[in-house]
Amino acid sequence: MSVLSPAAPAVEQLTLPPPTSGLRRILKHPRLMHHNRLVALVGIANLALLGHALTAGNWWSGDHIDLAAISAAVLANFALAILIRQQYVINLLFWLATRAPTRWPLRIRWTLAKVYHFGGLHVGGALAGTLWFLVLAASLTVAALRGAPAVSAGLLAVSYALLALLAAIVVMARPGYRARRHDGFERMHRFGGWTALVLFWTQTVLFVRTEPGSLLAAPQIWVLCLVTASVALPWLRLRKVPVEVTRPSNHVALVRFNHGVTPFAGSSTAISRRPLWEWHSFANVPAPGEAGFRLTISRAGDWTGSFVDDLPTHVWVKGITTAGVANIETLFTKVVYVATGSGIGPVLPHLLARKVPSRLVWATRSPRATYGDALVDEILADQPDATVWDTAEHGKPDMVRLAYAAYVAFGAEAVICISNKKLTWQVVHGLERRGIPAYGAIWDS
Repeated sequence: MSVLSPAAPAVEQLTLPPPTSGLRRILKHPRLMHHNRLVALVGIANLALLGHALTAGNWWSGDHIDLAAISAAVLANFALAILIRQQYVINLLFWLATRAPTRWPLRIRWTLAKVYHFGGLHVGGALAGTLWFLVLAASLTVAALRGAPAVSAGLLAVSYALLALLAAIVVMARPGYRARRHDGFERMHRFGGWTALVLFWTQTVLFVRTEPGSLLAAPQIWVLCLVTASVALPWLRLRKVPVEVTRPSNHVALVRFNHGVTPFAGSSTAISRRPLWEWHSFANVPAPGEAGFRLTISRAGDWTGSFVDDLPTHVWVKGITTAGVANIETLFTKVVYVATGSGIGPVLPHLLARKVPSRLVWATRSPRATYGDALVDEILADQPDATVWDTAEHGKPDMVRLAYAAYVAFGAEAVICISNKKLTWQVVHGLERRGIPAYGAIWDS
């Protein structure tokens, strides 16, 4: 297959608009993206809290240490970190952000569409909670040395163990480590997180029991109940379901589910073959008027490679279907979808749902040989004006120019890119610094 858009061959001669003014260009730098701004916001709020505590002198004064207040700061931050990742909360955030009508100024809708950067609250809360816990552990140690009856040897031991575990989780969650050893990061987050929750319960009960009143009267207990329910809920929906899998090539597996669930377009489902060890999320592809849905799984690593080579008859699923980045499409009158390779999977349900007028730009190697005639014909039937760039025939294109050409030709308001990390950031930031709303995954989980 060759380039299907007649305008595509002239893309290399297309002149991109110049970058915007200096300040706006700086604000569009990847290091200042909304995810990082939210991390900074949580940090600033916690510094303000610390400043107030030091200025008021009511947390540390003389021989008095307000352990309950410090503990509340710990729990508040960790509750934020955990609850913001809860699937119902994520879906609610997307629902709220996309209530804005398209008649609102583009600048407002541009910002609302950054809702998928909510992971910055998770990172900020986790980091701040860990630092507050360090303060708590130090305060407990000082209180114990002063002979405080509320601080037992058992409470200190649990606190030190929990501090070491939290430090290990934070270290293994660093972006560089997570990219190199994702399986290790995922398992530490899962098993370390569960262990940390048990230790939090143990520490809280040991501490609250020294205070007058019932355990159930302590607000810390109810916060822990809420956090525990949030962590447990996805696992309460764990089940093994049958699947039908076809393999159009040794690069791709098309997986069909029909176990009584038809998710909304733009959602994702986490699947596993070993539910305690690793999970992988893929975009759901429901077809209008049909029950069930499909997933497109491309060879991109050990797990996906094994899946394509050894097609299963059943897989594990858990949790609820969760909104993905492209759900922000309804904030715009027209959008251009840019996909490379298997990025067509997350894009296809939005094209089929037709909630928003859209134009597709897809660069991939030998699309019919790789993905099969049926899938390609389905795409072209919905997008007859799509630009499908065969990289085996034409080489790798300048995706920023391809995206901009479609954006101008279609009269779109925004561009949504689904690709690998490097190219997604290249397209998103290449357009945003030129004053064009652009969106794509930020790999923060």
